[in-house]
Amino acid sequence: MSSFYDGREVWFYTGSQDLYGEETLARVAEQSREVVRLLNASGALPAPVVWKPVLKDSDSIRRAMLDASGDDRVLGVIAWMHTFSPAKMWIRGMEVLSKPLLHLATQATMEIPWDTIDMDFMNLNQAAHGDREYAYILTRLGVARTTVVGHASDPRVVARVEKWVRAAAGWAAAHEMRLVRFGDNMRGVAVTEGDKTEAERRLGVSVGTWAVNDLVAAVDAVGEPVVDALVEEYEERYDVAPELRRGGGRHESLRYAARQEAAIRAFLEERGATAFTTNFEDLGGLRQLPGLAVQRLTGDGFGFSAEGDWKTAVLVRVAKVMGEGLPGGASLMEDYCYNLVEGQEMILGAHMLEVCPSLTTSTPRVEIHPLGIGDREDPVRLVFTADAAPGVVVSMADMRDRFRLTANTVEVVEPPHDMPRLPVARAVWKPAPDFSTSVEAWLSAGGAHHTALSTQIDVEVWEMFARIAGMELLVIDDATTARGFRDQLRWNQAYYRLAEGL
Repeated sequence: MSSFYDGREVWFYTGSQDLYGEETLARVAEQSREVVRLLNASGALPAPVVWKPVLKDSDSIRRAMLDASGDDRVLGVIAWMHTFSPAKMWIRGMEVLSKPLLHLATQATMEIPWDTIDMDFMNLNQAAHGDREYAYILTRLGVARTTVVGHASDPRVVARVEKWVRAAAGWAAAHEMRLVRFGDNMRGVAVTEGDKTEAERRLGVSVGTWAVNDLVAAVDAVGEPVVDALVEEYEERYDVAPELRRGGGRHESLRYAARQEAAIRAFLEERGATAFTTNFEDLGGLRQLPGLAVQRLTGDGFGFSAEGDWKTAVLVRVAKVMGEGLPGGASLMEDYCYNLVEGQEMILGAHMLEVCPSLTTSTPRVEIHPLGIGDREDPVRLVFTADAAPGVVVSMADMRDRFRLTANTVEVVEPPHDMPRLPVARAVWKPAPDFSTSVEAWLSAGGAHHTALSTQIDVEVWEMFARIAGMELLVIDDATTARGFRDQLRWNQAYYRLAEGL
């Protein structure tokens, strides 16, 4: 899968007005170009910032926002009020802007020139004045935005702009996402259900379902040379169990896993899909529940979740786009077991087969083991332990009147003991602020049992994404208390009911 950021841009608009004359406006343009240069020169942004002409009146602002909204290359818009820009001229533009907005509260100069400052300098460098006028109208109009404050040369400012660009890319990825469900949800499970129509309205994602036997036909159509090439890649890239290697007694199982990978990849690409689900209860004529195939595809950037849980597949894809190019990875995860030893409380996360190998820098081992569910042949899978790293687990649950994101900051750790008999990929983490508060808060929120675990992005990126999407986000981190979290749940319930109207 190619880089999501190829050909993408962020547009930079500077606010001013005709009051100051052409000479001043020329200096405004020059200085705003320098701000853009500083942002791009940092090398930290995953997509370039593109300077656009200074905006001076209502008509040009409206046209600029329409142009940005209608250009699929544009991830979002950065606005800087260099000089005082009367905010009534921004009303029509803000009402037609459909891309994410970052308000950069900055200034051309780092320091006030104490000895030489005069009215000419103040008239040119009055962003502090313009910021407040602009922010007022954004607040009055209810425009969602991220505000970043500081000089464009400050690495802390650049770091926050980078996070916003990634959140904006996640928003674009959701809106461009087509998701393929092979079969339906696991029977009797509540949290994997959800309103697909509302998801398309809120997030732009199109969720469709195909019969599993449509995939079976694609698997059967995969040619032997394609299988041969994939098997050769497996044997070069991974530690393949001897029984699965060419000449081994179970080599045919590895070849079938390769057929599944080639077939699913072709099926998704043919439909322009970037995420998918499977369900062990609905396998049609498949001989194995896809394991290795899923892990390889998610390693290449596809979103995935099991048991038909399309909401988590969306999150995994969004997390992969937002984290692209950063160390670490993103994967479907599921809380399985607790370690309740005092002082050593932690959570073991895994899934039956499908944890993404992007979570490790070690060489996974390709193994085959029985699976007690699904009533099919033993599936092939990659087995590994996720690298130690800071991370965040996020779930999406349908609360009937809204989608709720619940996020917990975690520290993925090296397991204190080996797990030689656990035949699946896994991660072990310590949740913030502590084990009992984390679990109590998660359960109080109705957080789902399937999550997207990312060790690439932090919770601030998810906060920016939720702000762009207008979605509820409950954060469990070092500042969380059980009492405060319960209060937040009550406040949110009232707020979102009121916000949606009657």
